[in-house]
Amino acid sequence: MQPSATLLCEAGLSEVETRLPLRILLVEDSPLIRERLAESLVDPGRIEIVGQADNEAAAVALLMAAPWDVLVLDLQLKNGTGLGVLRALITHRVADSKVIVLTNYAFPQYRAKSLALGADFFFDKAREYHRVREVLDGMAGSRLSAHN
Repeated sequence: MQPSATLLCEAGLSEVETRLPLRILLVEDSPLIRERLAESLVDPGRIEIVGQADNEAAAVALLMAAPWDVLVLDLQLKNGTGLGVLRALITHRVADSKVIVLTNYAFPQYRAKSLALGADFFFDKAREYHRVREVLDGMAGSRLSAHN
């Protein structure tokens, strides 16, 4: 067994797991923005969208059903809210998962509430849209370098 494979086994990770792309769940009510986000975030072999939802109930069901690493979440949804999704995650969050809130409602009270409910990042769609990709690139890069 190679030294790197030994370390991976000791860490409980297989080489296959460390090479998996970063798995993104995308929760956004606007089909146009959801499509634009999906196109701008995907990086074959590094970052992939594994599920999409446009309302709170579908998002919560998806979070419980699909393996994921990062949730990109809008606060305004067709039915329900992103805050409701965050509340559901309190008892069902996967270890080492990250949540990125991306919203047009980037008010201080929503930022504070989102972070209190477990969001790791909070970005304004109008001014910080590009930051989502920057964060995901950093996560994907550190994921690969940490396990190589």
